[in-house]
Amino acid sequence: MSFPPDTTRPIERAARDLVNSSYAIALTGAGISTESGIPDFRGPSGIWTKDPEAERRAFETYRKFLSDPRAYWEERLRSPSLLGDLSQVEPNPGHYALAELERMGILKCIITQNVDDLHRRAGSKRVLEYHGNAFRLRCVSCNARYEREEYDLQRLKDEGKLPPLCKRCGGVVKSDVVHFEEPIPTDVARQSLKEAWRCDVMLICGTSAVVYPFANLPRIARQRRVEKESRTESGLYVVEQVPATTIIEVNAEPTPLTREKVSDYLIQGKTGEILPAIVEEVKRLTRS
Repeated sequence: MSFPPDTTRPIERAARDLVNSSYAIALTGAGISTESGIPDFRGPSGIWTKDPEAERRAFETYRKFLSDPRAYWEERLRSPSLLGDLSQVEPNPGHYALAELERMGILKCIITQNVDDLHRRAGSKRVLEYHGNAFRLRCVSCNARYEREEYDLQRLKDEGKLPPLCKRCGGVVKSDVVHFEEPIPTDVARQSLKEAWRCDVMLICGTSAVVYPFANLPRIARQRRVEKESRTESGLYVVEQVPATTIIEVNAEPTPLTREKVSDYLIQGKTGEILPAIVEEVKRLTRS
């Protein structure tokens, strides 16, 4: 696939930044999964754009869980997922490209907003699922996670034994998906902050950067500074504080990170096309 020159040069730059990095991570959002056929929520054809009432109900879900966990589970077992049957969705070239960068030893971690499990299915090993995983359950007391198949939820419903209880501590179990107004699980939130603070390259793929606290992670990375020595025209050496992290966006459209200059540069286009092209350029650079 060929790209126009104004796209090709940033692809080469991104590949060079990744090759020269010591600790690169990726942040991903809905834009990387829409290319697998999963609808987003706030886009022109998004679920909530088309059905504002569905968004209102989504804001009530966590409150319902807190007030009546049994009713929460009964409704979840009765209602189909807004995202459809995610088990039938396949990873796309963008997911596979990130997994390949990890296998090459360049990408150290993915922090994703997506709940679709596509990064793991594409072969990525170190994935922090910031908003949870639709195929897992989580204890709200101890954060223990279980594959959905570990609980026979329909049998528990038929026997009047909902909500399911944690096999480790006996706490109430909910879907691992993080609902509106629900805190990000402490283990994931803590590790994500560590990754954002540690990285020297952050590759941001397909996120609108408007959902918080996830959208704070690039800003946290941007705050870290390192000392850089340079020589002036008069021959004097000076030391200045410069950003420690190069932040690259791969997105269909500019975001607040672009406009506020949190990111260093934007490669505009589809993640399923741009990310494989970056991988090929990385391979060329590492062969030469």
